[in-house]
Amino acid sequence: MNEKYTVIVGLGKTGFSCAKFCLRENKLFAVTDSRDNPPYAAELKAIAPQVKMVFGQLDEALILSAEKIIISPGVSLKEPVLQKAIAQGISYVGDIELFVERIQAPICAITGANAKSTVTTLVGEMAKASGLKTQVAGNIGTPVLDLLTEPVSDLYVLELSSFQLETTFSLKAKAATILNVSEDHMDRYASMDEYRAAKLRIYDHCEIAVINRADPRIAPADKNIKTISFGLSPSARGYGFEKIREEYYLTRNGAPILNIKEMKMVGKHNAENALAALALGEALSLDQAAMLNTLRTFPGLPHRCEFVAETEGVAFYNDSKGTNVGATIAALEGLGQEKNILWIAGGRGKGADFTPLRESVRKQVRCAILLGEDAEKLSAALKGCCSIIHVDSMKEAVQYAKREATAGDLVLLSPACASLDMFDNYEHRGEVFKRCILE
Repeated sequence: MNEKYTVIVGLGKTGFSCAKFCLRENKLFAVTDSRDNPPYAAELKAIAPQVKMVFGQLDEALILSAEKIIISPGVSLKEPVLQKAIAQGISYVGDIELFVERIQAPICAITGANAKSTVTTLVGEMAKASGLKTQVAGNIGTPVLDLLTEPVSDLYVLELSSFQLETTFSLKAKAATILNVSEDHMDRYASMDEYRAAKLRIYDHCEIAVINRADPRIAPADKNIKTISFGLSPSARGYGFEKIREEYYLTRNGAPILNIKEMKMVGKHNAENALAALALGEALSLDQAAMLNTLRTFPGLPHRCEFVAETEGVAFYNDSKGTNVGATIAALEGLGQEKNILWIAGGRGKGADFTPLRESVRKQVRCAILLGEDAEKLSAALKGCCSIIHVDSMKEAVQYAKREATAGDLVLLSPACASLDMFDNYEHRGEVFKRCILE
């Protein structure tokens, strides 16, 4: 290939959307993927048989002779061939960069270790309720480049992963937030500082930063950026959480705006998600009444502290999306009352340190029911916090929980681990859990 061409690295969902984008723009491009049979290989061959595709390894010769590389979020920038290409000065971008270069409409950008999808969806619903034509995309559902084939919206609400932010340079969000940061993807990052630095890129060139008061380390370094804060604490400024006459309220600038009993979502962690969404909504000039009405009706997302059933006074919750320690701590603290949780956990730990779970487990968990690849590592980290039993399957875990639980208890699947050791994905794990409960 002697002409100037682009190479797409990785042919998953995002890579395929990048390929369709290149076809629409009549760009000369090739594709490479380390997998022998990437998920969208057949689809791309069907619509573009002329495109060169090299699978089974990342093709060094192809990449190093490219004019530009489009890197899928599933591919690490630390891949030696990509490091070599970057050192040679070859231009590299991701799908978010290509999107923001072409869109003039306001963007709300959301990242965080946990709750990204819930807050992104919630802000999208609030914007629609406020009368704006709104698209929700990014790391949730629709790849952003697919939106370029549709009429322009009034607002784009984008969920962004740290991997996507690493290859984004021109984002100028109207409102941006890092909801939280906890140990995750330690198989991709050398340290928490490196992970945090990737997340902090979201604030570059943003108009208003929405910041979590509980963690100053994820506030923008530029002190000239206008900010709106949120947090699970009373606050005279920004959005807070306060007990007033024995009832809990969401507050704005110290004044109550919604009793949390009126919210459809349950748990303290979801009150925090609501506060983040309200702060983003204010930054986007959304209608407050419309936002509060959305909180009264929005049920949350599947597999995120999702209520499944109650039998004989025992409630079952599916938090299969709790794939890291921070998410599981939020679920335990948000749903638990002293020592009333039978907790099903375990899977592939992604190199995480499980010891931060100890305090929440000691307070909230009566019994930990562990399964999966890193069950032993999890068990060692929790020693002395609660009773622990090991099982071989989700069915066995649920059967044990049903046997041991009594009225007032809560059975919670919140694995603190990825699902890929035993399941296709977190959704599959959650569906198996729900099926076992209803058997």
